[in-house]
Amino acid sequence: MAYLGYPIDANLAAAAGEDPELFRVLGMAFAESARAQLDLLQRARCDANWRTAALRMQNLAASFHASELMALAEEAAAGAPGDPAIVRRIGALLADWPA
Repeated sequence: MAYLGYPIDANLAAAAGEDPELFRVLGMAFAESARAQLDLLQRARCDANWRTAALRMQNLAASFHASELMALAEEAAAGAPGDPAIVRRIGALLADWPA
Protein backbone atom coordinates (compact mmCIF):
# COMPACT_ATOMS: atom_id res chain seq x y z
CA MET A 1 0.00 0.00 0.00
CA ALA A 2 1.22 3.49 -0.83
CA TYR A 3 1.45 5.89 2.06
CA LEU A 4 -0.41 9.13 1.36
CA GLY A 5 -0.84 10.03 5.00
CA TYR A 6 -2.73 8.22 7.72
CA PRO A 7 -6.14 9.93 7.29
CA ILE A 8 -6.11 9.44 3.52
CA ASP A 9 -4.95 5.84 3.79
CA ALA A 10 -7.60 5.14 6.44
CA ASN A 11 -10.36 6.48 4.18
CA LEU A 12 -9.04 4.59 1.17
CA ALA A 13 -8.89 1.41 3.25
CA ALA A 14 -12.47 1.93 4.39
CA ALA A 15 -13.58 2.33 0.78
CA ALA A 16 -11.50 -0.56 -0.57
CA GLY A 17 -12.08 -3.03 2.23
CA GLU A 18 -9.74 -6.00 1.92
CA ASP A 19 -8.97 -5.40 -1.75
CA PRO A 20 -5.37 -4.12 -2.08
CA GLU A 21 -5.76 -3.53 -5.82
CA LEU A 22 -8.80 -1.32 -5.28
CA PHE A 23 -6.87 0.55 -2.56
CA ARG A 24 -4.03 1.14 -5.03
CA VAL A 25 -6.36 2.28 -7.80
CA LEU A 26 -8.27 4.65 -5.52
CA GLY A 27 -5.02 6.11 -4.18
CA MET A 28 -3.72 6.67 -7.69
CA ALA A 29 -7.02 8.26 -8.74
CA PHE A 30 -6.91 10.59 -5.73
CA ALA A 31 -3.32 11.65 -6.47
CA GLU A 32 -4.10 12.06 -10.19
CA SER A 33 -7.11 14.25 -9.43
CA ALA A 34 -5.08 16.41 -7.05
CA ARG A 35 -2.35 16.82 -9.67
CA ALA A 36 -4.96 17.77 -12.28
CA GLN A 37 -6.21 20.55 -10.02
CA LEU A 38 -2.62 21.70 -9.46
CA ASP A 39 -2.21 21.88 -13.25
CA LEU A 40 -5.35 24.01 -13.46
CA LEU A 41 -3.99 26.28 -10.73
CA GLN A 42 -0.74 26.68 -12.63
CA ARG A 43 -2.59 27.58 -15.83
CA ALA A 44 -5.22 29.86 -14.25
CA ARG A 45 -5.08 33.37 -15.68
CA CYS A 46 -8.05 34.90 -13.90
CA ASP A 47 -9.45 35.03 -10.39
CA ALA A 48 -12.41 32.78 -11.19
CA ASN A 49 -10.34 29.95 -12.68
CA TRP A 50 -7.81 30.14 -9.84
CA ARG A 51 -10.50 30.04 -7.17
CA THR A 52 -12.41 27.23 -8.90
CA ALA A 53 -9.31 25.03 -9.12
CA ALA A 54 -8.37 25.79 -5.52
CA LEU A 55 -11.86 25.01 -4.21
CA ARG A 56 -12.05 21.78 -6.22
CA MET A 57 -8.71 20.74 -4.75
CA GLN A 58 -9.94 21.64 -1.28
CA ASN A 59 -13.11 19.56 -1.77
CA LEU A 60 -11.12 16.61 -3.08
CA ALA A 61 -8.79 16.82 -0.09
CA ALA A 62 -11.73 17.07 2.31
CA SER A 63 -13.29 13.95 0.80
CA PHE A 64 -10.32 11.91 2.00
CA HIS A 65 -9.34 13.94 5.07
CA ALA A 66 -6.08 15.10 3.46
CA SER A 67 -5.73 17.93 5.95
CA GLU A 68 -2.40 19.32 4.72
CA LEU A 69 -3.60 19.52 1.12
CA MET A 70 -6.93 20.92 2.28
CA ALA A 71 -5.16 23.73 4.18
CA LEU A 72 -2.92 24.57 1.24
CA ALA A 73 -5.89 24.64 -1.14
CA GLU A 74 -7.78 26.90 1.26
CA GLU A 75 -4.76 29.19 1.39
CA ALA A 76 -4.65 29.24 -2.41
CA ALA A 77 -8.36 30.06 -2.69
CA ALA A 78 -7.96 32.98 -0.31
CA GLY A 79 -4.75 34.21 -1.92
CA ALA A 80 -3.76 35.97 -5.08
CA PRO A 81 -4.22 34.10 -8.35
CA GLY A 82 -0.98 32.70 -9.72
CA ASP A 83 0.84 32.86 -6.36
CA PRO A 84 4.01 30.90 -7.16
CA ALA A 85 4.77 30.18 -3.49
CA ILE A 86 1.54 28.27 -2.86
CA VAL A 87 1.82 26.48 -6.20
CA ARG A 88 5.33 25.31 -5.24
CA ARG A 89 4.17 24.17 -1.79
CA ILE A 90 1.26 22.17 -3.22
CA GLY A 91 3.53 20.74 -5.90
CA ALA A 92 6.07 19.66 -3.29
CA LEU A 93 3.36 17.93 -1.26
CA LEU A 94 1.97 16.10 -4.28
CA ALA A 95 5.44 15.09 -5.45
CA ASP A 96 5.73 12.87 -2.38
CA TRP A 97 2.61 10.92 -3.34
CA PRO A 98 2.68 7.87 -5.60
CA ALA A 99 2.27 8.35 -9.31
